[in-house]
Amino acid sequence: MPPFSPLTCVIVDDNEINRLTLEHMVELTPTLTLAASLPGSVEALQYFSQGKQADLLLLDIEMPLLSGLELARLLPKPPPAIVVVTSHRDFAVDAFELQAADYLVKPVDLARFSQAVARVLELRRLTDQAASAPDGGLVEPQGSELFVKVGPRMVRLDFEDVLYIEALSTYSVLVTKTQKHIVYLTLKAIAERLPFAHFARVHRSYVVNTRRIEAIEDNMLKLGSYEVPVGKSYQDDFFKTLRGL
Repeated sequence: MPPFSPLTCVIVDDNEINRLTLEHMVELTPTLTLAASLPGSVEALQYFSQGKQADLLLLDIEMPLLSGLELARLLPKPPPAIVVVTSHRDFAVDAFELQAADYLVKPVDLARFSQAVARVLELRRLTDQAASAPDGGLVEPQGSELFVKVGPRMVRLDFEDVLYIEALSTYSVLVTKTQKHIVYLTLKAIAERLPFAHFARVHRSYVVNTRRIEAIEDNMLKLGSYEVPVGKSYQDDFFKTLRGL
């Protein structure tokens, strides 16, 4: 295998103490290397408009002139992975609408920071794996089970164990408590073919197993150790569905 190259990281936060804290965490993380630490979204926009790149953007939200969310919408394509780092919980759904990899609430400890970095690395691994893999799909169900084509293999998967399905580009990831399976179909194609009524579309990037929802807070669904946002345009239909279960 080729040697591992750390992910290049850019910090954007208008608070100097917060930037210094994140810089120290990046320094302590061997899978990251710091490319830039910037005091605002305007400076970050200039950084990327000059053709400079990054694998990971650690992004505050509330900043003068241009918010972090506004910056995320203006990033060149393909954008870096985004981990939002903010003092406010209120923007979580908006951040996930922009497909942020994770959402950290200040003050952030090293353990939670490391968890976010691990998620970014896992998403990168899945993306690289999907880019070199053949097409795949779903086969007719047997009870709660479906055969799922994962790479060259057909895998029997009990959908009672699936917590949620996440869209990543032109493929999807089926997430259980212990494993993640890449299915080479779009989330729309999977949602149309799933024969199980207890799977609900809650976001443009997520379908959830409603039987696995443990709690709901601020339009965030708790499923085991994972959280999934309910998109604004899906909230009415989803909560009507939930009341009917």
